[in-house]
Order: sequence, then C-alpha cells, then structure tokens
Amino acid sequence: MKKVRILTFLSIILFIAVSTANGQQKKQPPQYRQEPAPVSVHEISQHVYEVRGGAGANCAFIVGDKEVYAVDAKMDDQSARDMISAIKATTGKPIRNLLITHSDGDHVNGIPGFPAETNIISHDNSAGHIRKANESGEIKIPPPNMTFSHQLNLYSGDLEINLFYFGPAHTDGDVVIFVPNDRVAIMGDLFFKGMDPLIHEHKNGSSEGLINVLQRIVDLNAEKYLSGHAEPATKAEIESLRRTVVEKRDRVMAMVKDGKSLDDVKKAFGIPLEQSRWPSLVERIYGEMTQEE
Repeated sequence: MKKVRILTFLSIILFIAVSTANGQQKKQPPQYRQEPAPVSVHEISQHVYEVRGGAGANCAFIVGDKEVYAVDAKMDDQSARDMISAIKATTGKPIRNLLITHSDGDHVNGIPGFPAETNIISHDNSAGHIRKANESGEIKIPPPNMTFSHQLNLYSGDLEINLFYFGPAHTDGDVVIFVPNDRVAIMGDLFFKGMDPLIHEHKNGSSEGLINVLQRIVDLNAEKYLSGHAEPATKAEIESLRRTVVEKRDRVMAMVKDGKSLDDVKKAFGIPLEQSRWPSLVERIYGEMTQEE
C-alpha cells in the first residue's frame, strides 16, 4: 500500500510538472514519455462518473436526460478520444457539452480530441488563459465558446448542474461543478490529498482566496467531492485542508511581521532553499503578504 501511495504521489507531480505556465504543454521527447494507465470509468452516483487513467488529470462526466456533460479533457487528444470511447461504452447518450474546471494543460490539452461541434463551457478567465497560451503554445486549443462570470445553471430534464465561480484560488478561473440531485461536487485542482494545493501566481491565484473558496465548497454539503489528482474526498477532508491552509497562512503572517526572510520561512517549514519550478503554498503565501506591504 505504501508503494502505491508513493507512485500515486509521483504521478501527481508528473502531471503538474509537464503543464506549462500558460496552460498548454509542449510535446515531450520520446525518451521522457511514460505510458499512463488505461482510461477507466468509475461510477460515483446515479448521474456522475469519474474518468481515471490516460494522460492528464482525473476527469468526469455527468449523464443527463438526453445528453452527456464531460468535465475536463485530459492532457492530449488521444487520451481525450479514449475518454470519449469509455463514455460511449457506459452510456449511449451523446456528448454535447464539455465543462472546463480551469485552464491547466493536464485538464485542457485534450480538447482537440473532442468533436468540433462540442459546446465548450468555462469561466471567463480560463477562456482568456487558453487564448493567451494559444498565441505561443505548440498545441492550439479550441477556446470555450460559452463562458460565465459567477454562476451558470444547466438543466437536462430533471437533472440540474450548477457551475459556480467562488473567486480566485488555484487560478482566477476555477469552476466548481455541483450536481445537487446527487450531492456530488467536482472541483478540479482545488483539492490535493497528501500535499498542499498549488497557487498559480501567473494565473492570479490566491491563498486567501483558496481559504474562502474551500469554505464555499464545504458549504455545498456534498456527499462526495471529486478532484483532478486524488480519490473522491469527503466534506471532512475538505474542512481539514482548509484548516491546514489557514494555519500555514497564520504562521507565515506572524513570521512576516517579525521581519523573517523567505529563506527563514522555508527553513521553518522544512522546504528546500533551492528554487523549484512551482513555488510551494508557503512561498506563495509569503509572496502575497510581502507584496501587500
């Protein structure tokens, strides 16, 4: 079991590391590519299924009255096509909508694998990040054709799907998808199990915003919470993560008030002093607080 957890953790790091700053990724040389696990479908509730395996983050799909709503698109078009095949093997209903939780490459690079007529829905800011990345990215991603700013409610027969934007957290375009009929929430990269969440400065993420967003997610009172890089979580696990982020933010705040340097803070938290590709949560908190001064 310990080995399985270590491999899972390393897989998460791999997914994050190969996503570029603006959301799209460059193709990796063959010698650095690793074969992902096969795509598999896992029933979560009456209408909600999680898609694991393939290249990229966990995805999901919601089966409505007459159509399917896919959630996120994997890291490449082949994995997206594998995901579509898995969905078709589960239900005969057509995939008409693709809901995007945020703009990171391991969630959106597979969009070209979806049929051109698919309706792509995201937050306004995520659409902007995708368009910006397309200006220089090797992989061109079809941008969302439908966006919203605060809340969007979709209906399929008696099934209701709520898309919420609670503010900047991991990025400034994180969408939480809630299926009230099933009490299931899908939250992208707002939750990691066994590691701190990432805050993308270049996408206007915010640690204080993350604390607020996690509380709003808790307030949904879902029975199951799905995320991009972990097994389904409980409400108690989301609450625990929020407390951890609050505790770290309070501790860093006290050290900043005492005039401690970033190296002092990193040493106190046991974080290596050398620069990492993705700054830790503690580093982002320190950066936000020193910029506010």
